[in-house]
Formats: sequence, structure tokens, C-alpha cells
Amino acid sequence: MSSELITTELVDLDLPDTDRRAAIRSLADRLVNAERVTDIERFLDDVETREQQMATGMRGGIGIPHCRSAAVTAPSLAFGRSSTGIDFGSEDGPANLIFLIAAPEGGDSDHMAVLASLARRLMRGEFKRTLLDANDPAVVASYVREEVKP
Repeated sequence: MSSELITTELVDLDLPDTDRRAAIRSLADRLVNAERVTDIERFLDDVETREQQMATGMRGGIGIPHCRSAAVTAPSLAFGRSSTGIDFGSEDGPANLIFLIAAPEGGDSDHMAVLASLARRLMRGEFKRTLLDANDPAVVASYVREEVKP
């Protein structure tokens, strides 16, 4: 297992799902396959609990579901892109860029630092454009690692 926040196998440039829960499950499957999540159902319950507290959609077509969970073994960021868009509760419509942040339950505030760093980058048109135009998961993983540092 890599200690990097995001790796190639955690990137899906063509999320097939239009449903929020299905999209989160699809990205969570990648975290399980990368041995970063040990119990997908527990993890999904923790993500959903967080979603119920407050929608994680941001203006500009972005969704950032996130949680701390005992099922998470290492701080991780999975990325999915949707051509059709997925409703994450933002006032301005569905999200095309989805970032799933997974943090260990007993971890420090690193995931909040990742969230803050990511939110700052997403204010930049160039960052979003690069992610929307990319066609290689390895390039996306490398770009996000370079840009988003806790």
C-alpha cells in the first residue's frame, strides 16, 4: 500500500453513476481494493452520517464527501469525474468533480487540512480545468498530489 494521499488506482475519470450513494460506493471500492478501507459498509455508513449533517456539494460542480472512520487505514483521497453530474446538494447543480476524503478515526486533523487545501485549489479555474480535461489517471494522481498538500 502506498503512503501517498492519492494514487492512480484511486482515480476514476468516468464515474458511471448518477446517484450520490452509488458514486461514493464506486470510489470506496477503489479504497478497499487499495487496502485503505477494511470494511466498506462501515465506511459508507460513516460517509452517509457526515452527508446527513451537511451536504458536501460546493459551487462550481464539485462534491467532497468525507469522513473519519475506524474502517480507514491511511489518509486517502479518491477522485471521480462524472460527465453527467451527480447531485451532492449544491445550490448551483450537480457535481462533475468528486473527491472522497477518507481519514482514520483516531487520526489528527490532517483530513481537515486536505479539505482546506483542496477547497483552495478548487477556487482556481486552472485546477478544475486540468481535472476536467485530463485523460490519464496517473497524470491526475500526480497533479493532485503536487497541488493538494495537507
